[in-house]
Amino acid sequence: MSEVVQLEREDLVTGRKSYADISNDICRPLESFPTQKWLLCFTIAVTCMSFGFAVIGYLFWEGIGIWGLQNPNGWGLAIINFVFWIGIGHAGTLISAVLYLFRQDWRTGINRAAEAMTIFAVICALVFPIIHTGRPWLAVYWLLPYPNNMGPLWVNFRSPLLWDVFAVSTYFTVSAVFWYLGLIPDLATVRDRAINPLRKRIYGLMAMGWRGAARHWNDYEKAYGILAGLSAPLVLSVHTIVSFDFAVSLIPGWHTTIFPPYFVIGAIFSGFAMVVTLMVISREVFNMKDYITVNHMEAMCKIIMCTGMLVGLAYATEFFIAWYSGNPFEQYAFINRAFGPYAWSYWTMIICNSVIPQVFWIRKYRRNIALMFIVSVFVNIGMWFERFVIVVTSLHRDFLPASWAYYTPTWADWAITLGSFGLFFTLFLLFCRLLPIVAISEVKNVMKTSVMKTGAHQ
Repeated sequence: MSEVVQLEREDLVTGRKSYADISNDICRPLESFPTQKWLLCFTIAVTCMSFGFAVIGYLFWEGIGIWGLQNPNGWGLAIINFVFWIGIGHAGTLISAVLYLFRQDWRTGINRAAEAMTIFAVICALVFPIIHTGRPWLAVYWLLPYPNNMGPLWVNFRSPLLWDVFAVSTYFTVSAVFWYLGLIPDLATVRDRAINPLRKRIYGLMAMGWRGAARHWNDYEKAYGILAGLSAPLVLSVHTIVSFDFAVSLIPGWHTTIFPPYFVIGAIFSGFAMVVTLMVISREVFNMKDYITVNHMEAMCKIIMCTGMLVGLAYATEFFIAWYSGNPFEQYAFINRAFGPYAWSYWTMIICNSVIPQVFWIRKYRRNIALMFIVSVFVNIGMWFERFVIVVTSLHRDFLPASWAYYTPTWADWAITLGSFGLFFTLFLLFCRLLPIVAISEVKNVMKTSVMKTGAHQ
């Protein structure tokens, strides 16, 4: 019987771990001095973030004229990066909520980091609409509805840009609460292991009095299930509403009903790719190979391959819709995407998103850590170019040929983009040092379930 039990455990937790081993291994990065690898990565991330925020300060002083925006390209890298980061945040909610509701045990090794990734990606995304307003100090005044005596100054509820405010803020709030609730049992574990009185006090306050009593677990499971049920629809709603920024307009290339499902699938695609990237790094830097196993990674690669094919289908469907519509402006917009001045960006998108992920049809490649890391990086590059193609190629040639122009991002555009990546990785690296990167209680629960199922079978 013991051999059968061990085989089932090996699916999700390797290395013949005991419950004590799980707590020791996952808490070790929190309780030890930072490694040289972590310090190097953190230094690079903080440097990029600082440079980006310095350029944002320069932007506030000089104005958005330092960007490459011109007529007719009124949207540039700020909106591209906003949509990109919102998409990155999708995988966290999907892994945490949807896979939890479907009782997928393989989520346990990756859900904690994916949830954190969601929070940090949304924070990065929120930077761009604020700085894109041109007067960020008035953002709250113009974007949030509140009672006032000046009726004409109320926000326009018919604008999809305002819908973004409600959708993204709701998504962020629910995701943050869901993430924190899942952390509570693990925070209590860190509290009980702490030796320093201040550290014990801080984690004790964060654990909110958790003692692991049966009543605590019962209430926890109820609350977690309710939040998972609330979070699941957000996977569909948030990026659907973001797609309305484009779909409700009359611009050729944007005015199409395929955008909501197209954006949702693309967001899941890019989000899972970023999770794979972060999990590969976590396995190596924090030695989590026994908890973030090749089986976890293979399952995510299957989803990347599936969603990559759906994204490719969406690309083909867009061309069919343009042809079937009989609208010459719509037809020209898509011909221009594939063969116009920005053809290089379109074919980069196609190769990265629809061609490269197909290597995962072969099982050997799905289980090759180095290869899946490379593919995940290419997928994120491709998804960034997808947003570039949607925004830039639809705007740079409008209805009036006399106003056509070639959009070229300036150094300030690229610096702020680099700063957003620096912000993301700075927050993620701090998370890895301060909180358990893998859900301790859920990993233990998977092992316990495996033992019970095997015992019943025997």
